[in-house]
Amino acid sequence: MRTAIVTASYANDFERCRLMCESMDRKLQGDWKHYLLVADFDVKLFRQLEGSRRQVISERDLLPWWLHPVTDPLSGGRRKLWLSPFGLPLRGWHAQQLRRLVLARHIDEAAMFAVDSDVVFLRAFDPGSLWQGERLTLYRKDGAINAQMRSNHLEWLAHSDRLLGIGPYTLPANDYINTLIAWRTDTSRKLLEHIETLHGRNWVRAMTRTRAFSECTIYGRFVDEVLGGEGHVPSDAALCHVLWFEDSYRQDLSGLRAFLKDMAPHQVGIGVQSFVGHDLDDIRRAVFELAA
Repeated sequence: MRTAIVTASYANDFERCRLMCESMDRKLQGDWKHYLLVADFDVKLFRQLEGSRRQVISERDLLPWWLHPVTDPLSGGRRKLWLSPFGLPLRGWHAQQLRRLVLARHIDEAAMFAVDSDVVFLRAFDPGSLWQGERLTLYRKDGAINAQMRSNHLEWLAHSDRLLGIGPYTLPANDYINTLIAWRTDTSRKLLEHIETLHGRNWVRAMTRTRAFSECTIYGRFVDEVLGGEGHVPSDAALCHVLWFEDSYRQDLSGLRAFLKDMAPHQVGIGVQSFVGHDLDDIRRAVFELAA
């Protein structure tokens, strides 16, 4: 079965996205098509990356007309806000989550494999291998969320309680967030339909009543707590070795080399978060050193 590789990106990550595409074209195997989901004003830039297996899609073809980007007046023109008459202003990373979710209503591929712009594939991988018969591998780290988490996991859990009509959540809770994770396309459609039926409104309106949401948490809890795990096999094997925090490694080439050495045998790529601050040229150099 063909897999939809899904990347939501923006202009500031273009060069990282280019590196990701280059690595994908070298290392990904099997039957797949890559969808690059971007804001309408970034479409022309990202068209450079299109090819026989890669298509750029504007969010204008995915999201409701009433959700639209404007320049953030407090950013000196560097950032955008997404405004709607139904909720608070959203940032770009919120809009990227919405694009990934709604793509399920526009494609025929059986699975969607999310790949962030800052991922670099280092080992051969066929995303079709995530199927175990008729069930798809769902990333889930059991009991990994507790009250001491460094991120906004508790807010995301509370949001998914309300959005899905489940809960209340209890701690420790399962964590579904990672880079390089797969969703069933039919399950993603069921998720959007469930939200709209429960709330009696467009799913985007229901989801964006707050800015504290995580699409991975929503999908994972929908699978486990609404569908009872139907169509999925949970696994805590993270396919991507991710550098999440500035204090994890030295902020130089030696730190990147140390990070790469810590890649587990089952992992197929790395992800150096753009906000961590490593120079892209250093990332390229470290990656090419490893491949040599």
